[in-house]
Amino acid sequence: MQAHQSQIEFVLAKRLAANNQHSSDRLIEAMRYATLSNGKRLRALLVYATGETLGADKAALNAAASAVEMIHAYSLVHDDMPIMDDDDLRRGRPTCHKAFDEATALLVGDALQTLAFETLCDDALTPQQQSKMVKRLAQASGAYGMAGGQAIDLESVGKKLDINALQAMHKLKTGALIRASVALGALAAPNCKEETLARLDRYADCIGLAFQVQDDVLDVIADTETLGKTQGADIALNKPTYPALLGLEKAQQKAVALIEKALGQLAELPCNTEVLAALAQFVVKRSH
Repeated sequence: MQAHQSQIEFVLAKRLAANNQHSSDRLIEAMRYATLSNGKRLRALLVYATGETLGADKAALNAAASAVEMIHAYSLVHDDMPIMDDDDLRRGRPTCHKAFDEATALLVGDALQTLAFETLCDDALTPQQQSKMVKRLAQASGAYGMAGGQAIDLESVGKKLDINALQAMHKLKTGALIRASVALGALAAPNCKEETLARLDRYADCIGLAFQVQDDVLDVIADTETLGKTQGADIALNKPTYPALLGLEKAQQKAVALIEKALGQLAELPCNTEVLAALAQFVVKRSH
């Protein structure tokens, strides 16, 4: 994990270097602030782990991993803004709109999103890989993926959702980009079989939902310093969460059950999935 975290930090820093005299120095600075921080890099780790398991080229994985992280960073910048969740802290420091201003934060999100897709046009990827990856990441990011889930989340404030509606929302808001991370890692590999892609997608679907369940649990049991963001923010906004719907203990049990299901999918693959299994366990054992 540490090796891949260092790798993605290096790749992102290089791609976000202020090397264009016609760009806004302040915008580039804000993009770097929002992206080059102490994140877990789970999505990038999933890209690397999946791709390496299947024999993908390292340069191809760098392009895919950085694209996913840029989309994730953009979503957090926008999500923290006053028009969304209105958060002051992210990863233990002021959110982008607090460190800069709201207009700059809005542009940071826009610029990171477009740079992500530009990154997938990297020479390390074949035209066929580029086409499949761009489509897959766009689907995961848009109205039928992350953005759609965020919209449902905002519409659900103060409402009571049943377990099926809550899961459907989080499969879009959180799960879609995690599934895309695994898919991009697989698509970077040569000749990945459809059956393998399908099993990996089921694995990613389980850990994506488990990640959100654990997030909801941590919002209850962890403190602000450990989380790096405001503890109890979901409760304060009266958002539907798994602990609120199921109770804390059953929510924790659900996260563990989802990971066990994910590991079952890996057991059917004809390759060494030890790293992917470890990342699945990390999802429910993390403290922030």
